[in-house]
Amino acid sequence: MTAWNDALSWLALMLTFHQACCTALTTDRTDKIDVHSHYVPPFWRNESIMTGHGQPDGMPGIPDWSEEAHLELMRQANISKSILSITSPGTYLIPGDYLHARRLSRRCNEFAADLKRRRPESFGFWASLPLPDVQGSLDELVYALDNLDADGVVVFTNSHGVYLGDDILEPVFRELDRRNATVFVHPTSPCIRGDDGSLRPAAPLPQYSNPLFEFFFDTARAVINLFLSGTIGDLHNVTYIVSHAGGALPPTIERFTQFATSINITSDIVKEAFVRQFYFDLAGFAFPDQIYGLLRYVGAGRLLYGSDYPFTSATRVLSIAETINEDIGKAFPDPLDQRNIINGNAQRMLARG
Repeated sequence: MTAWNDALSWLALMLTFHQACCTALTTDRTDKIDVHSHYVPPFWRNESIMTGHGQPDGMPGIPDWSEEAHLELMRQANISKSILSITSPGTYLIPGDYLHARRLSRRCNEFAADLKRRRPESFGFWASLPLPDVQGSLDELVYALDNLDADGVVVFTNSHGVYLGDDILEPVFRELDRRNATVFVHPTSPCIRGDDGSLRPAAPLPQYSNPLFEFFFDTARAVINLFLSGTIGDLHNVTYIVSHAGGALPPTIERFTQFATSINITSDIVKEAFVRQFYFDLAGFAFPDQIYGLLRYVGAGRLLYGSDYPFTSATRVLSIAETINEDIGKAFPDPLDQRNIINGNAQRMLARG
């Protein structure tokens, strides 16, 4: 019996060792595809500062960025490809000035397209749109997808108070649906739009920068409105990537579906839409704890890696990567699930486009 117990103990030790090796192999050596990273063209930085966005969303400033620094971060973090986007506040910087927004969107998209053209193995990009300018956005998404080989588009949770799901945006989303496009949903500062077109901030604690927690709440607002407005129910061909593991969305799902008595929507319908149309990136602090709320609604097949560089510093990106290495095996014991989260899901999603 002692020999048998020793054999069982040895087998358990070997299985534990094997699991640890598989996890280390998956997270440390598997090249990551980063669907949530940003670029900062010098002209966009200058335009942001000149229009009063030098401290975007209450942050201390716009971080330094260069192509070379981004590639070095990718090397250190074992990222094989970064899908780049312009982050908040986007390219619509002057309320009412559609022409400026259209020109800035075009310059940013052509800058990103040049990066992708020169380094297709390293870079892709989500094209910027001058929302809430509907016609300008329609023109730009056609140009970006047909001429610049964009991988999809980036939209913000709201555009100067026009939230995703608003009727105003229907023509844009119908065109995205017709094209089976991928839409990267990035949070921005909450905003209320008055009947007269005036705007006012909706963050009640301005002493804190909005990325600290308002970004999470605005993500929930936008995705909830996509469902309650019927946008998700009507347009099944758009693929959404929601930032930061869904932000504050997961704990609100049961509540908003239970109260949505005017339309036929349940938490099961939301889950079905997630499986059909949604991915969630893990930028930020999804591990060790946040991830578990999201896993009530999606599995490993709907998760993607994201770094949020350079608005998350290189040092912090590497630190978060270590946390992922340490904790991913607890949430996802299967090494295949881990590999899919790190790069397999992104490969398939990008190939679909």
